[in-house]
Amino acid sequence: MKAKKCLLVVLCVVVALAIAFLVYVNQYYRADETALSLVKEGFVHRQGNLTMLIPEEDTDTGLLFYPGAKVETEAYLPLLNQFREAGYLCVLIEMPFYMAIFDIDAALDGIEACEDIDHWFLMGHSMGGAMASQFASEHPDILEGLVLLGAYPYKEFDPTLVVYGSLNTSVAEKLDKTDHVVCLEGGNHAQFGNYGLQKGDPAGEISRQEQQDKTVEAVLPFLESCLAQS
Repeated sequence: MKAKKCLLVVLCVVVALAIAFLVYVNQYYRADETALSLVKEGFVHRQGNLTMLIPEEDTDTGLLFYPGAKVETEAYLPLLNQFREAGYLCVLIEMPFYMAIFDIDAALDGIEACEDIDHWFLMGHSMGGAMASQFASEHPDILEGLVLLGAYPYKEFDPTLVVYGSLNTSVAEKLDKTDHVVCLEGGNHAQFGNYGLQKGDPAGEISRQEQQDKTVEAVLPFLESCLAQS
């Protein structure tokens, strides 16, 4: 009888934890209308967990992207569209439960799906940046470079560019590198994506569009420099 009661208690705990987990992961930040409107554009192609933004001209260089935790994947389409317009094939990766920690090696899906791409970069925001850092450190021969937005290196990989907003003090406090670091004055944590305000994040002192424009301005020279040295 005691064994049955113990088993029942264990089952109740497991069910409660499962319900709590499902509630937690389903409370995520939604992409705004600006981001969602891009889904219908002809240059956007979906393939499983991948959303590809195809540039007008053929290219041999691709940019993989790991979204931030609990952020709807499409929220990053406006930012990535600027890189598409600059000539890069962009691959936005949807993570299980919108959390990159559950599929750290997801970049391999994008690489496998794009056989014509010879040069790959990986970019990630927030937790997506941390997991991108881990992937890069474990696959150093696959990538030309790593870009972290609102994140600091979780593992060692060279070359790595860090871009963060001056209002995102938690990143500045944990950065122990000085090369390839760009601080966007007046920027915050959330405005790399189009998903509104984020809990605990101050409102940006610059607009979302300006923060994303400045991000592209900082990242493009880094990508070009890496390619020149490859």
